[in-house]
Amino acid sequence: MATQTTAPGAQDTRRGERRVVSNIVRGSIGNLIEWYDWYAYTAFSVYFAAAFFPSGDQTAQLLNTAAVFAVGFLMRPIGGWVLGRYADRRGRRSALTLSVTLMAAGSLIVALTPSYGAIGVAAPVLLVTARLLQGLSVGGEYSTSATYMSEVASPGRRGYYSSFQYVTLIAGQLTALGLQIVLQQVLSASQMEAWGWRVAFVVGAAGAIVVLWLRRGMDESESFERAAAEEGEKGAGDGPARGSLRMLLSYPRQCMVVVGLTMGGTLFFYTYTTYLQKFMVNTSGIAKPTAAWINFFALLVFVLLQPVMGLLSDRVGRRPMLIAFGALGAVVVVPSLTLLSRTSDPVYAFLLMVGPLAVSSLYTSISAVVKAELFPTSIRALGVGLPYALTVALFGGTAEYVALWFKNAGHESWYFYYVTACVLISLLVYIRMRETSDGSPLESEAKA
Repeated sequence: MATQTTAPGAQDTRRGERRVVSNIVRGSIGNLIEWYDWYAYTAFSVYFAAAFFPSGDQTAQLLNTAAVFAVGFLMRPIGGWVLGRYADRRGRRSALTLSVTLMAAGSLIVALTPSYGAIGVAAPVLLVTARLLQGLSVGGEYSTSATYMSEVASPGRRGYYSSFQYVTLIAGQLTALGLQIVLQQVLSASQMEAWGWRVAFVVGAAGAIVVLWLRRGMDESESFERAAAEEGEKGAGDGPARGSLRMLLSYPRQCMVVVGLTMGGTLFFYTYTTYLQKFMVNTSGIAKPTAAWINFFALLVFVLLQPVMGLLSDRVGRRPMLIAFGALGAVVVVPSLTLLSRTSDPVYAFLLMVGPLAVSSLYTSISAVVKAELFPTSIRALGVGLPYALTVALFGGTAEYVALWFKNAGHESWYFYYVTACVLISLLVYIRMRETSDGSPLESEAKA
């Protein structure tokens, strides 16, 4: 009986695909821990707000924690610049390892900082310091992770593989929420406010140390190695250095596209993820544990949609997906938030959250790969990181603060129209931008 043999080419293809999956998994796990650490802050802020700030009403204390959350975002452009430059010059793997080290340090500071009652103003100062370190880390993590996953992905499947960046980003938030739910079951409310919230940051710091070890075993991106080798053969020359701001300025259209496509998408995303739990507690009057469960299950649906939408983008293109998000997103904000503000029914609240999140997945699943496809290898990490981080700092990072400011001023509904306006502006960019996906490898030349 004849035995079937597998052709060497097919074996090489399968082996190469397994290597792609291995690198994606290693990068994804690190991304999950980084974003867990980042989101643990907002998930547990309803418990530690009183620990770091003077006594006052709940909205005032949440406003203070939201301000610190926004301050962390101010470091993201610096992280996008410093670590993006580092990734374009020294490699994606080295930059990803450095970013997770910074995140671990920030989590440890939050976990170990005494309360305001014990050390006074030093408590919020240390909290701000920790968030600055974490902001620096996340600013570099997003751009380098987006670049790495796009470059190691198989041609024609970049949308699918790159969608796992948001899978793990949201999974990090789910993990933070899941831990919060577990702690709520085993600890009393007074224990949660006294010390229970610190457990989340200890877990985050420990996870970051594990990721540090995992990332040391990742392959470097072939696109980066190829670009570095080509530069070595040609010599530095008189042109701008790889990963420099001078080189980035050679791509003004691409930078403006990143800003435009990010503005509405990031504000929409942060409204329906990080802020909505506080909205349910502070506006809808839903109990904290119930709000945590609603957020958990809604985000679970959201995370499952990412690879589906990423795979769809490999079939239909990125631009139609973005246009669909812009059109639907502009329509859904005002009615969903208005209805949510008037109900305390958990099932109804879940539906009002998961519907907009499904719309958001049209953007989140492909946002990273779209940005990566705009730039050549030699400037890709910085090109993705800096304009994106600046936009997220201005719109995503301030989402909670702006929303709570409107509420404190007695005009909470104005925030709904602010989000809608930003999504409409991004929709204009989606309509005018060019398609970025052509199924070819990410090489050194940028698209014209």
